[in-house]
Amino acid sequence: MSQDSRYSSIHYNSYLQLDRVLSSQELRSESLGAPAHDEMLFIIIHQVYELWFKQINHELRSVAALFSEQRVNEKSVGVAVARLGRVSEIFKVLIQQITVLETMTPLDFLDFRNYLFPASGFQSFQFREMEVMLGLKADRRHTYNDKPYNVVFDKEKKEKLDQLEHSRSLLELVEDWLERTPFLELGDFHFLKYYRAAVKRMLDRESEAIRNTDILSDEYKAMRLKMLGDTESYFAGIMDEKKHEAMLAQRKVTISYKATVAALFIHLYRDEPILHLPYQLLSRLVEIDDQVTTWRYRHAQMVMRMLGKKVGTGGSSGHEYLANTAMRHHIFADFHNVSTLLIPRSDLPELPEELKRNLGFYFTAVNA
Repeated sequence: MSQDSRYSSIHYNSYLQLDRVLSSQELRSESLGAPAHDEMLFIIIHQVYELWFKQINHELRSVAALFSEQRVNEKSVGVAVARLGRVSEIFKVLIQQITVLETMTPLDFLDFRNYLFPASGFQSFQFREMEVMLGLKADRRHTYNDKPYNVVFDKEKKEKLDQLEHSRSLLELVEDWLERTPFLELGDFHFLKYYRAAVKRMLDRESEAIRNTDILSDEYKAMRLKMLGDTESYFAGIMDEKKHEAMLAQRKVTISYKATVAALFIHLYRDEPILHLPYQLLSRLVEIDDQVTTWRYRHAQMVMRMLGKKVGTGGSSGHEYLANTAMRHHIFADFHNVSTLLIPRSDLPELPEELKRNLGFYFTAVNA
């Protein structure tokens, strides 16, 4: 390629292929002789969704590629944080788009809804790609009509989804990365040993405060102590690897014991310079989980507003199915649940100086 051809001019219209994009809104109601004004909005909203899904999947593939390496470069973590942050921001836009769609009334939608059968958002291949790449497995899905989620796709798309299902998802890649965290044991410092002692002190202190207060009734004290016991039972999974393994077998947790401990360590010591980016990475994943859940919930509420209890055009239970997916399709729930295991900074085990130096920036470490 010559220097001139690489820098040849191009027109805005042809670069964005606007003639193709802007001619792709074909109103089915119009072709059937009963034009419905709001069908244009319905088409454009969903086309824009698909364009954003394409961008989201583009970002997720790039982040997965970065974490597929056995040794993930620290610069790559920064790149991943930025790209996952972009995905989170895109989902904010997708949620806001529902407000635009809701400017269409239920009667406006009924003007053309019958022409859509059996088309449905369930047939969005890119959305299913996104779910699988993030880490939603087929055996953890809430299905509709007791059929596999991929039943609506042709053979080629089913094969692509199957290939993704058998690839390492972003959740699994991050789990692998967490398991390689090197700071949990150094010399005489054993993080879990000191953490267990700190948790016991914290729970004993809270229990004593409940028993000794003059403000609470005996009945309320008993209730608070029971709640504290429930909290303590959740700590049991991090205190005992075998209990965590049992929780894995019961599908109460998703990621391994070692990865969970590493995530906890990163959250507790996130103020150490070298842990800033790992903490941000885990936070971006939680944000994406939150945004996807919010989008699902808003979508369900919008369907309830538009259709009430009508069956969806794709044959699902409509609002009920969508609401259930919002509740059940949490991919990064284990990273949310790390908050249950956090203890106050004042109770944090003190890190050995050697470890603090390893976790600090060079200038800070040598001049501390």
